[in-house]
Amino acid sequence: MWLLLAFIAIPLIEITLFIKVGGVIGLGWTLAIVLLTAIAGSWLIRMQGALAMADLRSSLQELRDPREPIAHGAMILLAGALLISPGFFTDTLGILLLIRPVRAAILRFLSRRITVERFEFGTPPRREPHRPDIIDGEFTELDAPAKPERNRPSGWTQH
Repeated sequence: MWLLLAFIAIPLIEITLFIKVGGVIGLGWTLAIVLLTAIAGSWLIRMQGALAMADLRSSLQELRDPREPIAHGAMILLAGALLISPGFFTDTLGILLLIRPVRAAILRFLSRRITVERFEFGTPPRREPHRPDIIDGEFTELDAPAKPERNRPSGWTQH
């Protein structure tokens, strides 16, 4: 429901802003501002995205929880989409998402409403139902098994 409302409301807001701003500063300046924000937005996204990737790499190398760098990267990606799309409202939202304290505030807001039950690095092990007659353990093979002989010797070897 919220997504449908956003798809209806955002274009209406953008059209209204285009008409109002275009009436004040003219069509040429309005189009120039939209074009410049798209260019500046793509440059800012490249810079912010590189910083977010470096933060994610360092968190993975230090075995820290990568949820925050991933969330920042996702918000930067959303900011890029908003800045590249034409419009004053979406540009404003995109610029706000590029500001780290704003992203941190959004993250705090969302973290109060979202609960992560478990986080693991790598592929989780496959678990079977608990059976009391099975003892879980590890082993080391001391003698390597002999290689099985081939069924038929080739014409190049003698047996």
